[in-house]
Amino acid sequence: MRVHATDSPPKQSSVSAAAAWTKDYWSDHPKRSIETFGRQITMGGQAITELVVDIFRRKFPFNEFVKQCAFMSSVAAAPTLLVAIPIGVIIGIQVGAIVQQVGASSFTGAVNGLGVIQQAAPLVTSLMIAGAVGSAICADLGSRTIREEIDAMKVMGVDPMHRLVAPRLAAAMLVSTLLCGFVVFVGFITGYMFNIYMQAGTPGAYLSTFASFATVSDLVCALIKSLIFGLLAAIIACDTGLNTRGGPGGVANSVNSAVVNSALMLFGVNLIITQVYNAIFPAQVV
Repeated sequence: MRVHATDSPPKQSSVSAAAAWTKDYWSDHPKRSIETFGRQITMGGQAITELVVDIFRRKFPFNEFVKQCAFMSSVAAAPTLLVAIPIGVIIGIQVGAIVQQVGASSFTGAVNGLGVIQQAAPLVTSLMIAGAVGSAICADLGSRTIREEIDAMKVMGVDPMHRLVAPRLAAAMLVSTLLCGFVVFVGFITGYMFNIYMQAGTPGAYLSTFASFATVSDLVCALIKSLIFGLLAAIIACDTGLNTRGGPGGVANSVNSAVVNSALMLFGVNLIITQVYNAIFPAQVV
């Protein structure tokens, strides 16, 4: 009578296959993400240092800075306006419906103003910076990289960090701050017009409650948020563009990666800054 032993190689092969898949997945996703994050932190520190040193040494390329400011403004101004107007209307509709239900229609201006200044303006700015400005920066530097212009600059002794990255960082921070102020203005005007002409509100009540609850520190926090958003989006876009590989298809992949990573990063940073601000400057009863 023959006794057939149980075959163990299939079980071992499945275990080894699972281990190989886990190793490949770690190398392809989490490890690469950590390496990219570390590279972006390093490049961001170098770019900020280069920017500060160039300004103090009066070697900052202002011509490139002005060109980038004009380019970013032309790219992001119209989309920001087209997004800010519906945001103001939506906030006005939601706020108006709620305050009428609780019988506090006179506080529409306060709630609408706080919503626009504290959250709507920074979020709209982050979307425009990540989607319009960040994609443009990444596409520009990515195309330069695949054409080997960056390598040629290094061979000729021109530092890309000084010539390309630093002015784009400064331009992105300035344009982002200006866009945030623009969204605040457009959102306030839109909410005011909608409340007065569509919800039968009174101008005096809207303006008085807005001025009573919305403080200067709220606007300063929103502007600081937008400045940080511009800095982070520019760092992510520049790093992704300078590390583009794979020809024209690689540029498209880099742009997609830069936009997605920037949006996720900016929304997370917005949440952190908001929580810290609310902890330091809690809401006061007027």
